[in-house]
Amino acid sequence: MITFVMGRSHFMASIACNAGSSFNLLNREAFKLSLKNHIQGSLKNNLSLEDSHPGQSIFTTNNNGDANSSEGRLVVLVIGGGGREHALCYALKRSPSCGEVFCAPGNAGIAHSGDATCISDLNILDKVAVISCCHTRGVELVVVGPEAPLVAGLVDDLTKAGIPTFGPSAAAAALEGSKDFTKKLCDKYGIPTAKYKTFADPLEAKEYVKEQGTPIVVKADGLAAGKGVIVAMNIKEAFDAIDSMLVANTFGSAGSRVIIEEYLEGEEASFFALVDGETALPLESAQDHKRVGDGDTGPNTGGMGAYSPAPVLTSELQSLVMELIIHPTVKGMAAEGCKFVGVLYAGIMVEKKSGLPKLIEYNVRFGDPECQVLMMRLESDLAQVLLAACRGELGRVSLSWSPGSAMVIVMASNGYPGSYEMGTIIKNLEEAELIDPMVKIFHAGTALDSEGNFIATGGRVLGITAKGKDLAEARDKAYKASEAIDWPEGFFRWDIGWRALSHIYKKTS
Repeated sequence: MITFVMGRSHFMASIACNAGSSFNLLNREAFKLSLKNHIQGSLKNNLSLEDSHPGQSIFTTNNNGDANSSEGRLVVLVIGGGGREHALCYALKRSPSCGEVFCAPGNAGIAHSGDATCISDLNILDKVAVISCCHTRGVELVVVGPEAPLVAGLVDDLTKAGIPTFGPSAAAAALEGSKDFTKKLCDKYGIPTAKYKTFADPLEAKEYVKEQGTPIVVKADGLAAGKGVIVAMNIKEAFDAIDSMLVANTFGSAGSRVIIEEYLEGEEASFFALVDGETALPLESAQDHKRVGDGDTGPNTGGMGAYSPAPVLTSELQSLVMELIIHPTVKGMAAEGCKFVGVLYAGIMVEKKSGLPKLIEYNVRFGDPECQVLMMRLESDLAQVLLAACRGELGRVSLSWSPGSAMVIVMASNGYPGSYEMGTIIKNLEEAELIDPMVKIFHAGTALDSEGNFIATGGRVLGITAKGKDLAEARDKAYKASEAIDWPEGFFRWDIGWRALSHIYKKTS
């Protein structure tokens, strides 16, 4: 799947660290110190988020041109504990206006990296506890990563408590929480999408399938952890999917209704945009790899790797998606009385027969692992960009991205996406990260055992991410670092980036 997130080029507080520059350092601590000094030096130039509003920078400096003191800088809480949240913490930690980053619940890798202080005992679905934590720790901005607390209304409660929160309300999160809601919005506001019908009765659903023929797509209406979509190539597969959802209750309330949808032939893509309720700001491009095996074989996963930028995504495609899908959605949600604030993650199909994009579905949060490569390349002050979205001020914001490319290789537990062993020991993580100053390892599912070893606690466990002057260099760095990790019970794909590169990285061992 392809992700498109594009932005206007605008230098803010540059932290570009290309190989061969002054950041060719001997160790990570020196690298971090040099990076910090570089950021502070950039701030002395009084750079702002929008040069068309002189003197009205969202990030301010004092009369001497120096950055705000640490006491006056933002305290941010990131909700979640996966690789996406680690990447967000990493970008926020680098934001000049951000003084302290908390992550709840976080994970051992996030805590060990120093990118955030983890609050492992905070129940992120307990709204009262989250609000209390924010007041106790002086949190001034909350960034919600995963979909479950969004759909549960965490943003609503935090906003009512006077805490600026980046993410949609429960009503707006229905764009992901209910596929039927999204389809009806598309019907009302003329957003192109596949022909569909919604059913709660299995017999009626099967009769519709017989009328339409196969291939056809069967979807659970609600959140089903990425497993609620079946592309049925024949009648039996379609009937089995219907029975699984409506009869066997496999997905619980999420499958109490099903959407039977037209099968679209073409190239699947995704498109990310930040939204402040009225303005949509597209980001940079990225492309991910959903299948578990090389050559895009095997079952779908949460994502086995990604890279940015994605050469296949053209400016024409960007304009079409914004014009036909994103802008009508933002306007439609506002007209319905539930303005959308947060990340719109649109799954689209560029239809083969027409060449035009159609909306497949919406997610209402950053993608994972696409977020990892985007946060590696982002040079803007993420804290201020997200705060601007909360304030309805994205019209004043433009984004700056590092040149070159970034790639993330996902390391997963053997057996994923099926059953896998928990608690296996992972070694040589620090050595792998020191392969190159432009390598960063994001932790998605790790913990520490009683002896201080990192152990795997999930399916997708690590995101080995690297930047380079081009995609080939980023790929080489990422794979060299991946090979340096000692984890016999883990695996990764060897062909991440194959769509953009004519050959794959060759094993060195």
